[in-house]
Amino acid sequence: MIPFPGINYLAVIVCAIILWILGATWYSPVLFAKKWSELIGVKREPGKREGLLLGMTASLIGDVVMSFILANIIVWSNTFGFRNGAVIGVLVWIGFIAAPNLPQGLYEKRPFKLFAINSGYWLLGLFIVGGILATWR
Repeated sequence: MIPFPGINYLAVIVCAIILWILGATWYSPVLFAKKWSELIGVKREPGKREGLLLGMTASLIGDVVMSFILANIIVWSNTFGFRNGAVIGVLVWIGFIAAPNLPQGLYEKRPFKLFAINSGYWLLGLFIVGGILATWR
């Protein structure tokens, strides 16, 4: 088993909550909910919240996993400081979010705006969380 020395588990949980709140805001009516729903072809009826609890729970679990993995990458790369951590976050975004999702969207003939909304959330989130994790070690 791989040991996980140097991981600040409180920072991982806080970062997961930050990602979760960012996602809830990003995909809310305040920002991109209407356009995102339109682009994926989902018509939401006012007052209906089908699947919301399951989706939000899965998001939080995924955010914990993402924060934990990014914390490990930051520790393994011996990265310190917000700026350096943010760079690691952006590199992770390029390699693991943008690189596979852009061609997938092209193959599926999905609008670029959908890629921009979905990937933009992860770009901002990984930038912030990478910076925090590298600062709060």
